[in-house]
Amino acid sequence: MADSAFSPVLLQQPVDARMAYFRSFTMAHPRLKGADMALRKAIEDPAGLSLVFVYGPTGVGKTTLRLRLEKYLTQTLLRTLRQDPGRVPVVSIEAVADASQFSWKDYYRRALVAMEEPLIDRKITYRVRSVFRDGTGRFAFAPHAIGLEMRYALESALLHRRPAAFFVDEAQHLTKMRSGRKLQDQLDSIKSLANLTKTIHVLVGTYELLPFRNLSGQLSRRSVDIHFPRYRADRREDYLAFQSVLFTFQRHLPLQGATDLLKHFDFCYERSVGCVGVLKDWLTRALAVALAENSSVLTRKLLEQTAWSVCQCQRMANEALEGEADLAENDEDRGHLRKLLGLDSVPFRNPTVTAPPQPIFPIDVAFDRSEIEPCAHGLDLLPSAIEQLDLIKLYADQSASIGLLERSINARAGRYDDPIANRIGVLDHGHNRRHYRA
Repeated sequence: MADSAFSPVLLQQPVDARMAYFRSFTMAHPRLKGADMALRKAIEDPAGLSLVFVYGPTGVGKTTLRLRLEKYLTQTLLRTLRQDPGRVPVVSIEAVADASQFSWKDYYRRALVAMEEPLIDRKITYRVRSVFRDGTGRFAFAPHAIGLEMRYALESALLHRRPAAFFVDEAQHLTKMRSGRKLQDQLDSIKSLANLTKTIHVLVGTYELLPFRNLSGQLSRRSVDIHFPRYRADRREDYLAFQSVLFTFQRHLPLQGATDLLKHFDFCYERSVGCVGVLKDWLTRALAVALAENSSVLTRKLLEQTAWSVCQCQRMANEALEGEADLAENDEDRGHLRKLLGLDSVPFRNPTVTAPPQPIFPIDVAFDRSEIEPCAHGLDLLPSAIEQLDLIKLYADQSASIGLLERSINARAGRYDDPIANRIGVLDHGHNRRHYRA
């Protein structure tokens, strides 16, 4: 147990306790930390996003990442949860493909059950025939529940529970569908659910998720990709990082002797394909055998006995390489994009001009309401102000913020009566008051 990272007391514990210790051990290795930071940013500052795709090779640690984010979001919302017991911090389900076919009814059912926390007293009344509570108040579904009714019930539940994020693990199963249903239809269903409920949906899966990435320009704009890659032996930084991962696992093996996994580094990398999750599962199996045989260390023989076969590792490696190749961007792709946009043939580009461009006033500008005259003409901003965008500069104080377009359009639509939204004055360069009429 030389250079071990656990208490010596653990070695006196039963085998089950020692196995539980190693199973529960996780480490914040560089790949995991990078994906974790990117996912936190996407959830906490979505900036118009509806969907987040998290993909990587099988066994890279995506489930560990999801659990890590669930714990973080729960801790972040603790104060809010105390004040609002009906809220849940996060919802997480697994997309299941039954008989190689994805079922939306099963998906809705699992999502509704995931939000029906037994300790929450403020239960939801879904107001649909197929989703109800039985005589004991328990959650129930009609035998012939209609998919659309279950979808409506899920929308209501998300609006009521207000989770910070909705995680879908094994999301690649969404691609398994009946013939005739398009991939875009599948993703449109998820996107509309995210938009209607204002809930970020995080789709976690293997590289089989990649076909979802660019189904349409709108979906691309509303989504962000987070790649959780393996460690590659042909990159020095990755090679050294994976050595550190292996050494860390070595120090947490609850065995009497001192196991030297670094001596078998090439073999460990070969049979884990550079994926930390694959390595962890393999070492867990090897540890179980070692404890059953009263072995004080993990020997090369035990590693070989519990390793995945060469054929299995080849399959995992091929899938990882294919996914990495699909994600790779090169100069040829960038050149094609520039050609599509006409950037390489702009006739009026003049690199010698150094004058800055003229600024455009923002849509949300802080106004001092006393500067807006009640006699200002009514302004239909949509056709008029857009035409004036490159001509008008506003000079304002730091008072109330008025969303010009949104407030004016809402007022015109009769959503509320606001004289400020209907009568907006703008100031020109000379600070002279001017009003623009539609």
